[in-house]
Amino acid sequence: MTIQQSKLQKGFTLLELLIVIAILATLATIVVLVLNPAETLKKSRDTQRISDMSSLKSAIGLYATTVTPVYLAGATDNTECQVGTNGWTGETATGLIYYSVDATTADISDVTLDGSTFTSTGNSQPADSATGALTDGTGWIPINFDNIVGGTPISGLPVDPTNDVSYGTSEVSTVTSEALVYRYACNIDNLTYEINATLESTEMTTAPNDRRLKDGGNSALMYEVGTNLKILGSNNASAVSAAGF
Repeated sequence: MTIQQSKLQKGFTLLELLIVIAILATLATIVVLVLNPAETLKKSRDTQRISDMSSLKSAIGLYATTVTPVYLAGATDNTECQVGTNGWTGETATGLIYYSVDATTADISDVTLDGSTFTSTGNSQPADSATGALTDGTGWIPINFDNIVGGTPISGLPVDPTNDVSYGTSEVSTVTSEALVYRYACNIDNLTYEINATLESTEMTTAPNDRRLKDGGNSALMYEVGTNLKILGSNNASAVSAAGF
């Protein structure tokens, strides 16, 4: 056997190469279908949202137990907290819902959220691009975390990983339960508060792992944390109306 014949016998034929390529392509397709990169990214963002909610809850809890007096809606008062259980309805509506979304990207001064229609008197307070992350009471959550003894436990107020008010709707002036933003509101009675977020991954929004149904809140569409998980409504028009929100 010549050296040339030996080399030819050790190589792959064209047919063999095509078969190998076909097998690799099939395996690659299977891997993509199984891993589902889009779903993986959604799950990663949801994990961040849940982590952010936990961090904010801990920070507000530390503030409320170490700072006197407690102001949940401004540097010097609580006048922007919801009053009673009808804070979001009627022309004389009181209280604000604060959003993590930048005020320059969407006009949400007159919005619909959680089944409650806010009047033109204005019940929403979007974030400001320049101060939204600040922890001194001028950030999107109006609590002065800098007053905590030893300093704020968070370096900056987190915002939703997507932070898009128009997600799920073509109306940028409408904040629905699908809008990928964080929301915060407080109630002046007993100084309670709620923060919520929208989850988007299939794993975290379907049974048996639906995190929105395991947070103790009254909304099946939002992931909620806080000391009063009824402040922001239940995302259902009839239920919200019946609840008096």
